[in-house]
Amino acid sequence: MKEYRLTDWLPTTKKEMELRGWKQLDIILFSADAYVDHPSFGVAVIGRILEAEGLKVAIVPQPDWHGDFRDFKKLGRPRLWFGVAPGCMDSMVNKYTANRRLRSEDAYSPDGRHDLRPEYPTIVYTQILKKLYPDVPVILGGIEASLRRLTHYDYWKERFAPSILCDSGADMLIYGMGEKPVLEISRRLLELCETGNGPLSYNEEGEAQINVRAFRQALQQKVAVPQTVSLFRKEDIPQGIQADDIVLHSHEECLKEPKKQSENFRHIEEESNKYHACRIIQQTGDRYVVVNPPYPPMDQNELDHSFDLPYTRLPHPKYKGKRIPAYEMIKFSVNMHRGCFGGCAFCTISAHQGKFIMSRSKESILKEVKAITEMEGFKGYLSDLGGPSANMYAMKGKNLSICEKCKKPSCIHPIICPNLNTDHTPLLEIYKAVDALPGIKKSFIGSGVRYDLLLHKSKDEHTNQAAEKYTRELITRHVSGRLKVAPEHTSDRVLYLMRKPSFSLFGEFKRVFDRINNEENLRQQIIPYFISSHPGCTEEDMAELAVLTKQMDFQLEQVQDFTPTPMTVSTETWATGYHPYTLEEVYSAHSVKEKLAQRMFFFWYKPEEQQRIRQELIRMKRTDLIDKLFGQSFNRNYKREDSKNARNRKQENGNYSGKRRQTERTPAKRNRR
Repeated sequence: MKEYRLTDWLPTTKKEMELRGWKQLDIILFSADAYVDHPSFGVAVIGRILEAEGLKVAIVPQPDWHGDFRDFKKLGRPRLWFGVAPGCMDSMVNKYTANRRLRSEDAYSPDGRHDLRPEYPTIVYTQILKKLYPDVPVILGGIEASLRRLTHYDYWKERFAPSILCDSGADMLIYGMGEKPVLEISRRLLELCETGNGPLSYNEEGEAQINVRAFRQALQQKVAVPQTVSLFRKEDIPQGIQADDIVLHSHEECLKEPKKQSENFRHIEEESNKYHACRIIQQTGDRYVVVNPPYPPMDQNELDHSFDLPYTRLPHPKYKGKRIPAYEMIKFSVNMHRGCFGGCAFCTISAHQGKFIMSRSKESILKEVKAITEMEGFKGYLSDLGGPSANMYAMKGKNLSICEKCKKPSCIHPIICPNLNTDHTPLLEIYKAVDALPGIKKSFIGSGVRYDLLLHKSKDEHTNQAAEKYTRELITRHVSGRLKVAPEHTSDRVLYLMRKPSFSLFGEFKRVFDRINNEENLRQQIIPYFISSHPGCTEEDMAELAVLTKQMDFQLEQVQDFTPTPMTVSTETWATGYHPYTLEEVYSAHSVKEKLAQRMFFFWYKPEEQQRIRQELIRMKRTDLIDKLFGQSFNRNYKREDSKNARNRKQENGNYSGKRRQTERTPAKRNRR
């Protein structure tokens, strides 16, 4: 096991700066997550990328945002800029469930503590920095900012919110994976410092310090930095509004007419998934949000460089003796690629990472696996050898010129693109090489598997054979007893809205899974994931889901209620009532009552839910499903009980009516006498 010194982590305090002999920092990154020096934690990646350029970088993890803001002042003013990275997860998703209840723990905080990050840290941290250092540029990054770069629906505040640049007061936003933009921005600013041009300020040692005016000047002198977002007054928009710019409906128009927000989103999603995208402009008040097109996907050398930096792969020593739940999950895992071409309507991966797959080299992957084998506590078992989707490694278009013209957000919906190379051979080679390393007993696949890719029949027979070989290899050698897959629903109509394959494909995959298990004398399970209350889903759809999954011998565990998160097709449909691509109205369950009525069908096997489910099926006039769910004896028992209750109610009503009639007639009788 390698021994590390405190200086092997990026500095987090003044003392750690002094140990490196630094008097002033170039860049200070504020993170709402605990600092884990690992390539799965975004702030560590950005810090290491900048460090490799020779810049002096520090990270302030989970600063205290109360009181005198000492955590924001302790490292002083940076020479170039502040960065705000709110964490690996959206702060509100991290904090609350779909029903807006507090989660049991914060996965990215020591010991799962809830009190170490505010809601919307991007906004909170930036406003504090702007109060303390109004003239220092602040750049936003991370998924929270990335998915809020334009008008978006805020589920937790139940409103359409403007670009997070407006609420935070930041000077620029980087969306997506940020290595390329931060390097370009920093290089331009360093060039400004070296030439001495522009309105710079100087510290006591005579070192140049960038201010906001110089920052804007440096980034407008040349071609705009790709993958960045800025606010401008109309007259200051670089090169003005061009003919090929996509001008969205204004934020104010979207507030008045939600359908216009839905129209906007189609453009936003398509441009996020194009190889050669257009600039997007949206007016918000008296200013304009300008979204520059993204960089092309990173090539293999660039991605390898990012993963091969000198990470310790450990939490900072300040957390000694404390558990960081998210780190415990991934510390013995390897991420082999970025991007996802699934385009699932409810998922934010492609909105943040893009649809084009960026794969690491075999050498880079093996280098990381070897480093894991030397870690304390490693017993020979890799928890995951995967990515956003487990089996998309090295997959791309056969003819890249076709991909460069494509704007579809999914390469596999509604059908698998004939230009997509779905060969699993490179992935099989990785598995074989990893399993052959000394110290590796077994490598598991913890990421979700796309079974539609495994069952796809290509025109190339080698590709088909590789898919069959991969399926058997996966099931026999890389499953830790339970294989995670995500059919998400059983209704093909709902699945189409989700951009997921027909449920019949899941049935086919389960038959393959069961057959291979029988042949190999294994006793493994499929663990399917399902979602309730997705746009387009009704209670009747959920009732049929309960019956179909029961018939397949599932008692569902991995289920969730749909959570509207910014920048997904599903959220825009849910919030506006219109599908962004068809502009047709779509029903969505909104109230807590409607959501719980759908969710209960997941748990048909729980006695406490059965009477409610039965009553709901009677109300829906789907009594045919009662016997299928609970059996005829269950229904007969409840019918007898219903009849008994009805007779009792009738008798009670009759007795009450008789007494009432007698009471009413008595005075009349007296009068007649």
